[in-house]
Amino acid sequence: MSEAYVECLVKGRPNNAAKAGKIALIAVAVLLVVAAIVTRWYLLMFLAIGAGVGAYFVSQYTDVEYEYLYIDKELVIDKIFNQAKRKRVATYDFAKVQVIAPIKSYHLDNFGKVSDKAKDYSIGTVEQPDLRYVLFYEGQEQVIFSPNEELVKIMKNAAPRKVFND
Repeated sequence: MSEAYVECLVKGRPNNAAKAGKIALIAVAVLLVVAAIVTRWYLLMFLAIGAGVGAYFVSQYTDVEYEYLYIDKELVIDKIFNQAKRKRVATYDFAKVQVIAPIKSYHLDNFGKVSDKAKDYSIGTVEQPDLRYVLFYEGQEQVIFSPNEELVKIMKNAAPRKVFND
């Protein structure tokens, strides 16, 4: 039995709400420090430290990357926060995958839309050409992801009737 292993790392879309929250907390921290110095009410320093700590924790979630691992007929998706913290998001067994095709492929016409909200583990932006793929899993999940050519090739070798790259 041959085992295959391919990994692909892509940068996710920037989380603009978290970036705005980080900037706002930094601004609040600076204003509280200035106010504490001007009014000599040093209790504001504790609030400034709290805002600074809040900005640090919010900044941990602004930079997101996705890692796709293909390990012997399983696709594993991990989310990496700030290049330091890893979280396993999902594991998809190829025996239960219905189809994998480019997002604008005619092979997806028969599947329609499984749910109102698809799980998006892709780069998050539409590029030309659009390199995002859609995975339908067990008729319940619709997953959007952005594999590289090597990952698509190995998935097509594992399940040639389920993976399309038209």
